[in-house]
Amino acid sequence: MDEKSLVKSAKAGDKDAFCDLYALYKDRLYRYAYYKLGNAEDAQDAVQDCIVSAYVQMKNIRNASAFPSWIFSILHATCTKYVKLQIKQRENKSLESTNLIFNFNQESHELLSVLEQLNQDEQDIILLSIVAGFTSKEISKVMDITPGSVRSKLSRSLAKMRNILE
Repeated sequence: MDEKSLVKSAKAGDKDAFCDLYALYKDRLYRYAYYKLGNAEDAQDAVQDCIVSAYVQMKNIRNASAFPSWIFSILHATCTKYVKLQIKQRENKSLESTNLIFNFNQESHELLSVLEQLNQDEQDIILLSIVAGFTSKEISKVMDITPGSVRSKLSRSLAKMRNILE
């Protein structure tokens, strides 16, 4: 069954179709959440919350082809809640104990340190583009900005990352 058919079936209440959709997107959702939130546990929790929310809201999706941007909009909002929670938790812990929580391989740690130097919009655009594999049009739907703005911010953000890495 193709993706649009799965969306239509899931919208009609077919649990198996929704599970198939989840299987198609789970890796991209997790990667986005992981790089957005900085740790595996929060990423798993955010994806789980996103999927539960999407399942409950599935009947509200209007256009089957909008599913990718729709589900990533839910994940984006969920991750934003988690970021606010992380900030609150960090305020209650010392920097040293916070650093002990994160356990990354070297490559992930370097990417996260570079991403931390970008502003929130830049981070989101990079993650949606590079990690989730979205087009500028899809990112524009998730972030509610024009595709042209997405392209220019993506270009500037990648250039900024190159400069940081050099």
